[in-house]
Amino acid sequence: MVRASLVPLFLVCCGLTAQTPAPSGMRLSLQEAIQISLKNNLQVDIARQARESTVSGIQTNLGAFDWGLTADAAIGKQDFSNSTTPADGTTKKRTFDVGLAKAFTWGGNFSVNYGPAYSSTDGTSYGTPYTTTNPWSGTLSATYSQALLQGFGRQITMAPLIIARKSAQAADYTFQQSIISLVASTESQYWDLVYAERFLASKKTSLELAQKQLRENTIRMQVGTMAPIDVTSAEAQVAQAEQDIISAEAALANAKDALVRSLFPNAERPASLETTDAPTLGHIQLDEAGAVKMALDRRVELKSARIAKENAEINAKVYENKLLPSLSAYATYNGQSDVRGSYGTVNSDLTGFKYPGYTVGVKFAMPIQNNTAKGNLSAARAGLRSSELSLKDQELSIILQVRQNLRNVEAMEKAVKAAEKTRYYQQKNLEAEQKKFENGMSTNFVVLQVMTNLDNARSAELQAQINYAKAVTALEQAVGNLLEARNLKVQ
Repeated sequence: MVRASLVPLFLVCCGLTAQTPAPSGMRLSLQEAIQISLKNNLQVDIARQARESTVSGIQTNLGAFDWGLTADAAIGKQDFSNSTTPADGTTKKRTFDVGLAKAFTWGGNFSVNYGPAYSSTDGTSYGTPYTTTNPWSGTLSATYSQALLQGFGRQITMAPLIIARKSAQAADYTFQQSIISLVASTESQYWDLVYAERFLASKKTSLELAQKQLRENTIRMQVGTMAPIDVTSAEAQVAQAEQDIISAEAALANAKDALVRSLFPNAERPASLETTDAPTLGHIQLDEAGAVKMALDRRVELKSARIAKENAEINAKVYENKLLPSLSAYATYNGQSDVRGSYGTVNSDLTGFKYPGYTVGVKFAMPIQNNTAKGNLSAARAGLRSSELSLKDQELSIILQVRQNLRNVEAMEKAVKAAEKTRYYQQKNLEAEQKKFENGMSTNFVVLQVMTNLDNARSAELQAQINYAKAVTALEQAVGNLLEARNLKVQ
């Protein structure tokens, strides 16, 4: 079949979304058909969007470790009166609190809060006016806590992010698989069209031979050297050939429609379409052990299955960790200011750590039965076992596919060679029978039968060539080498 070295490198990029318009008429090579299909196929674009959606999950899970900023500002006023101790007045308050918080990947949490406050009272007490002379105060606090059992370690705290990254990689493999499937499907449809075109040409050749035989038989009947029944037999042969052409033309139209539908799902379709490549025979230098090893290393389905298993292992470890009690150590700094007459002096007290306070401690919590964690762990372990079995099943299935496709290629190669010999000798046989017929040493029945045999041999040869081309594609897909063999690179 057409080898990859005959075509240029083509990049399958995620941005290829513009539809390629169809010209009025096309002569199409296999590689051109693949390129157009990759640009126009809607399923590829759907897979690309799914990949982008999964990749966005990485950023979503990174948000768990973002810095968080909080701020609160308030202004208040309160009038008051006290009949027990004759006093009345108004208190005015202004508060502003700002805080920062962050979770760390190793299981720690940090927060800091800064809160200056203003509170001033103007009033009278026992008829004597008074006002607050130092209305400003403030606090500065910082706390760091560290999980020691449940929730400790990067592998636990970063599990959602790690899974998101692996899932994004798996989505990329899924996208690659959609490309591989599309290339294989396009090649199959292309070879179906090649077969339909050449099958029709073969039937037309058979019709020409039948018409030639009819003309010669008619002449012989007219001169009295042949019976009318032989002319009737030749006419039946011509009619059968014409019927075969009608069926071949319908099959060609169907094959052409199928390929055009894949290449131009939305764009204007070409008025005519012809193929330019022909299947060629080439020996595949690949032993079974090497093919199996290549498939186990390259098949994107296996890569996705391995990622699914790795994600299941991470989930199991996370739920194992949740069986542990919650134990955390914490340290807190509490700084205060003296009551001051201005914000500046309060800020100096706080940032200068003039009146510090410290607290250290531990917190412990443990569900007595912990049924939720136990149930989640049981489900996670079952999921892990399922992913392991699925991976093993896929490996066995792929090994079987490789072996079967290797045998198919070898069988198809032999079938092509055998069909070529059969067609060659049937051609020689027809030539010999025609000469014998001209010399009166053969009958019309034998010539027509040999013509039918040649027609069948041509069809069998063409079918064997197409089967071989498809078998090579299936083998390259089975070993995970189809894109490389077509000089295609997914980005």
